Amino acid sequence: MPTVAYLANQFPSPVEPYVAQEIQELRRCGVTVIPCSALHGPAPLDGALRTFAAETLYLQPLRLTMLIYALFLCFMKVRVLKDFYRRALWHGGEPLERRLRALLHTWLGVYYALLIKESHPNHIHVHHGYFASWIAMVAARFLGIEFSMTLHGSDLLLHAAYLDTKLEHCMFCVTISEFNRRHILKHHPAVPADKIVVRRMGVDPGTTKLSASRPGHAKRSLVMLAVGRLHPVKGHAFLVRACRLLKDREVPFECVIAGEGPERASIEKLIGDLDLTAEVRLVGHLTRPDLDLYYARADVVVLTSRSEGIPLVLMEAMARGKTVLAPAITGIPELVFDGENGFLYRPGSLEDFVARVSLVQHSQNALGAFGQAARQHVLQHFNRDKNLAAFCNLLLQHIPYAHQPNVKHHSYENSLLQ
Repeated sequence: MPTVAYLANQFPSPVEPYVAQEIQELRRCGVTVIPCSALHGPAPLDGALRTFAAETLYLQPLRLTMLIYALFLCFMKVRVLKDFYRRALWHGGEPLERRLRALLHTWLGVYYALLIKESHPNHIHVHHGYFASWIAMVAARFLGIEFSMTLHGSDLLLHAAYLDTKLEHCMFCVTISEFNRRHILKHHPAVPADKIVVRRMGVDPGTTKLSASRPGHAKRSLVMLAVGRLHPVKGHAFLVRACRLLKDREVPFECVIAGEGPERASIEKLIGDLDLTAEVRLVGHLTRPDLDLYYARADVVVLTSRSEGIPLVLMEAMARGKTVLAPAITGIPELVFDGENGFLYRPGSLEDFVARVSLVQHSQNALGAFGQAARQHVLQHFNRDKNLAAFCNLLLQHIPYAHQPNVKHHSYENSLLQ
């Protein structure tokens, strides 16, 4: 069976459980996987993630001797890397700072190749299209193997640096929604359509149980739950402003925001400035048992992101039979069917968001059918076990000589290191 170097920008990370899940699934299929991370993951970590952290190959801290050798090879092997130098320096409209970063990441790509070459990987897979994907692309070229990548949301829609080059040189590209696939093919028409493959994320149907509905009458306070990093792209300021409108219109509600991040201080200030300290609570990062309790209490799980793939938090909520409210952006309408298994609002519209919350508030005793439809849709199309198996099969089908262990694949390695 093959050896795969699996690279992420930051691994392990509790907010990206799908990376660890894909590594585990590949290993169950007999693949040797080298977990790799461009940056150190956050601490502290619990359980299996702590085990992953102990075995992960980190690019940092950089090893000075190997870094100098990698720089030497960048100059000596210009012929091998000339496509990437040409793209970074002379083509495209990127600003000078980004071009210089691309050169730096080329250097790191050679450095990464030196780190993993003794493991003789057959393939490199990189999760997300951020800077680690350029590193993986360079390392694959240097070692004479192929690479593939997974694109989610902001790495495709907001931070798609040098994506044309990455798509040109990858063996295949996995993305998580039909929306993403159409976006890629529209904006990169030279990419063969069969190179872009949709493989969805999912939730574990065995552990995500149906939550009981909260008893009560239509006048009781509506409990809203938002789960996600406190980051500008997640739009928590929008949610807090919507809560001010709900209070002005005398809609009884409670809003719980679970998560940590760089926006915490500004969100706390906004809550105070808008006199919402009694209605809106920041509860920080929650353990899985605590998060399950908040899911059970919630009447509606809300999402206010400006950019997303298809969020796991919506899948988790829907698998629990919860009503969800999310913006009609990117791949979310592939998960949430407005008025059938949840609600969508017009992106950026506070009025539409508030109107939808009010609708949920006045329909609390009639939302059971929505919850059942939501759960069935998730378990059928966003089943983690099925989707992980499909991802693993895709990778195995594409890795050269995966079923011919005695056949040596072509490699630049000998010529590069002599």
